Order: sequence, then structure tokens, then C-alpha cells
Amino acid sequence: MNRSVYRWSSLILRKMAEEINKSEIRSSPSIIAKSRSLWPSVLRWIPTSTDHIIASEKRLLSLVNWGGSSRPDFTCKSTEETEAWFIDSLEEWRKAKNLSNFILLGHSFGGYVAAKYALKHPEHVQHLILVGTAGLSSESDTTYEWVTRFRATWRGAILSHLWESNFTPQKIIRGLGPWGPDLVRKYTAARFTNRYSPEGVFTEEESRLLSDYVYHTSAAKASGELCLKYIFAFGAFNRALLNSASEWKVPTTFIYGAEDWMNYQGAQEAREQMKVPCEIIRVPQAGHFVFLENRDGFHSAVLYACRRFLSPNPDKEPFPEGLVSA
Repeated sequence: MNRSVYRWSSLILRKMAEEINKSEIRSSPSIIAKSRSLWPSVLRWIPTSTDHIIASEKRLLSLVNWGGSSRPDFTCKSTEETEAWFIDSLEEWRKAKNLSNFILLGHSFGGYVAAKYALKHPEHVQHLILVGTAGLSSESDTTYEWVTRFRATWRGAILSHLWESNFTPQKIIRGLGPWGPDLVRKYTAARFTNRYSPEGVFTEEESRLLSDYVYHTSAAKASGELCLKYIFAFGAFNRALLNSASEWKVPTTFIYGAEDWMNYQGAQEAREQMKVPCEIIRVPQAGHFVFLENRDGFHSAVLYACRRFLSPNPDKEPFPEGLVSA
């Protein structure tokens, strides 16, 4: 089972990224003509749109403004407007797909949006799965004291100012022009090394394909990334989900990599206030990108979270070996 799941996840990653590489060949005549133009080759890195990555996400849902989703101009000026921007777009997607009840999974900021959506539309969500979710931490938490100390330094003050000015990593990638792809490749190579497994997280080919995907989605038009300062304080701090935990109406599973910098203690604190079933699962040998760093463990955690919809005897399903119930 684990091997087949691993092959399935690897195949999806490969197919997604291959769509990116093949897009130059299958693109419209105008784009093909551009590739044959007299522009210097050094300038041909410039992405003209995100059209070439949309096909690669047929089986995934990216929030509006992220990944291969549309990127309308971001005009929100407050936290309330920003949250409504994402929640309402997700609801419109649900209506378009004619879904009435579904299991909703979100990662990091996507987890924050998923939880906010479930708070507003609990009648449509059967189960909520939040992976390394944001919205459960504060800079006053003792775990994050180092952030407070860092903000007191001149470097921290500069970075805090850049955060409030919406100066994002994506902006750096766009500004580097033809050197952007190389920077992304170095990041992905360093980020997903053999830190968690002797053989490494990805093969050389998978790493190249992931780098291509990350680069094209980052270098596309700025939109969703501009929301961050309205949702989070510098350091991605926000306790909105924790503050509303007593209002949750949907059974929830939290999943964290054992080394995730998003601390699972926030989920434990939320569980104490929740009036619906809640469980917390930690996946070993993984950090914030648990679904990439320990794919087998992540899939086991998700399947266990969905056991009431997959198994005829959910109460008799054993807790997955190797995972930790927190």
C-alpha cells in the first residue's frame, strides 16, 4: 500500500511539472512565434502568463491568486476584506462544482482559509484536515521568543518593514530576471535535501521538475501573496483560529510534521476549547512540507483522518504505525 501510494504521489508531481515543460511546445501560435523571435535568448525566461501551469493542476485546487488559479488584481485593504476574498471565491468554486458535502484539506495559509470557510459554511464540510496550519500561534508564545528578539535587531527591523511593505520573496524572484530560475533551483535543492531520509526527498529529475513549477508559480503576476500582511504579523503570527475554536462545528484533524516550525501546541490548545471531535497527528521525519518530506507518513495520516468515510468499521481502524498522536 505504501509503495503504491508513493508511486501515485510521484506520478502526480511528475505529470504536473511535465505540463510546464511541454507547454512551450503545445502553447498557442503567438507564444510559439515569440519563441522563434529575435529576442536575445537571455530574455526568454520571462513568463507571459500562468496558462502553461493550469493544466498541471487539474486534480488540485489552488486558492485564487495562488498556483495555477486566476490572478485578479488584489484590492483588499483590511483583514475582513481579505478573508472574504478567499472564502467567497472558495464558495463560488463549490457551487460551480455542485458539491454539497466534502472533506476539506488545507496546508499552511490554505489551512487558515479552509478553517475560516468551515466556520462560515459548516453545512458543506464533512471533515476538516489542517496540515501545518497557520492561525494558531502568537509572537508572545514562548516557543517563538527568538522572533521577538530578532525583531529587536536592525536586521529584524528591516525585514519587518519589508513585510509591512509587501516586499515578498516572489518579488525578488521576478526582479532577478534570468537569474531567478537558478535561485529557485538552489532553494529547492537545499530545502529538500537528505535531511529526513538518506536517499533524499526527491530524485534529481523530480527536483528539477519541482523547481520549474515553483519558479513559474512564483514569477507569475503578484496577487495572493499581497494578502499576507493583512492576515499575519511578521513571522506569520495569527491567533484567529485559536480564538474562534469554541465556535467550530466541523470534526477536525490536525497534521504536523514532527519538525514543523508551525507548533502543534497551538492545535492542542484549540482542541481544549473545541466542542467537536478533534485529533492531532504528528508525522516523523518531516517539517512544514510534510506531504513532500514524508509522503508515506502523510498519506497514512490523511487516510486515517478519513477513516469514517473509507472504512466500514472506522472505530476498529488501528492508528498508523510510525505516526504520533499528540
